[in-house]
Amino acid sequence: MGPPTIPDEAGTLREGFPGERKLVLPRPYVRAALTRPPVRQLLVTDCGYFPRALGHARSRPEPIDQAIVLICVRGTGWIRTDAGGFDVRSGQIAVIPPHTPHAYGGDREDPWTIWWLHIAGSSVPDLIAAVGATGRAPVRVPGDPSSAALLASEIVSTMEQDTTMSRLLEASGIAWHLLTGLSSSRTPLVDTEELVERVAQHLRENIGTHISVAELAASVGLSASHFAAVFRRRLGVPVHQYQVQLRMARAREVLDTTSRSIGEIASDVGYEDPFYFARQFRRLHGMSPSQYRSQQKG
Repeated sequence: MGPPTIPDEAGTLREGFPGERKLVLPRPYVRAALTRPPVRQLLVTDCGYFPRALGHARSRPEPIDQAIVLICVRGTGWIRTDAGGFDVRSGQIAVIPPHTPHAYGGDREDPWTIWWLHIAGSSVPDLIAAVGATGRAPVRVPGDPSSAALLASEIVSTMEQDTTMSRLLEASGIAWHLLTGLSSSRTPLVDTEELVERVAQHLRENIGTHISVAELAASVGLSASHFAAVFRRRLGVPVHQYQVQLRMARAREVLDTTSRSIGEIASDVGYEDPFYFARQFRRLHGMSPSQYRSQQKG
């Protein structure tokens, strides 16, 4: 038997969000195309554009064979994998590898505008590996996000014309360009543990600063829950406890090396109430700051 017959045209367009563009190849058509060179190496199976996608959400606990590329050009959204939650902001790109259980959606207050692709084929795993995307680190900050969005728009426009083999091959070439561009981007993948270490360094350099866990998480583009989990795994203690440890270490240093008042020291390390500072100090050290200062050391 010869290769499966592929019809001249296939695909569907459906209106959803105002201004939406969407094309999904029928799955029998996809299976047939994936037996034909050269699109069997990389085939765009689905693509589209969702502007200000309020209420947009997808959940796939059972993984799919395609990789998914989400290019956020405005607003914010989120992704969840087995590794936790990840925020996706304007100018960022999420790449979900094949066979990865996941969920994603637009933010309720500031919903994302995205170009998106599903891709399949024998070369897709190697391309995704070159990009460096994994379920633990699916979000990337490209050097030129507008270029990636432009390429995605070309893919959608190409496949909207028709889905003959020549169009599919053209779309495949553009998708290949998009992914190889991501792999060679000078801006690295968002490494959550590296981002958390940056936050820890900020806390060490700004001991007296008052900032919430949610604000710290937002500063590095992570959800509060995911940030808190990664922080505890990386540093061994929750964020608040780490802050207390830093403040008390600085307080001990000042008590040992200066004659400054307890109130001044409390203010320097981020406690407006010196009595609360003293209680915290006693809880950790088993003695008051004054008792600690009077001890002989060394």
